[in-house]
Amino acid sequence: MIKPGFISKKALILGCILYLQGLLFSCKNDIQQLKATLDKSIINVERAEDVTIIYSKDGATKATLFTSHFTHIQNVDPSYIEMKKGLKVEFYNDSLQVQSTLTAKYGKYFEQNGNVLVRDSVVVTNLKKEQLNTEELVWNEKLQKFYTEKFVKITTPTQIIYGDGLESNQNFSEYKIINIKGMIGVTANSLPL
Repeated sequence: MIKPGFISKKALILGCILYLQGLLFSCKNDIQQLKATLDKSIINVERAEDVTIIYSKDGATKATLFTSHFTHIQNVDPSYIEMKKGLKVEFYNDSLQVQSTLTAKYGKYFEQNGNVLVRDSVVVTNLKKEQLNTEELVWNEKLQKFYTEKFVKITTPTQIIYGDGLESNQNFSEYKIINIKGMIGVTANSLPL
């Protein structure tokens, strides 16, 4: 005889089995629906802080890139690395001496073609105390060259040159302004280098 309020072990086990079966078979989402609702952008993005990237060619270090914030976006074609909080790049000669420096407030590196697009307050300096100022510049890491079609200002110890467009080696020791707009001669004491 079963007392009121008392459940037998068999009834309890049977009830648990039926409950678990109900849970198991009541799920209506299949794998395809789950994949469709999953936010893939979270999976395909890598983030890092205080990053240093060393570029080398034929076993020799050519440049070092420093950035405080790095986001690698992989779910687009072409994939890219974005540096929204600025970057600094030091370019070296074969003896690992810094030959030029590039700084900008924003950068985007396209891995497939080796282009780094930098924008916003772009400054390149070299050993000859020359300085390039522009708002946008492309550095092709494979070709070791700079390019821009934007307005440029080059300050040297003896002159200031204005123009549109520029091609240069990454050491910024040899450059060509595509469309020179003007030149101003100055004395060495009047330049704020």
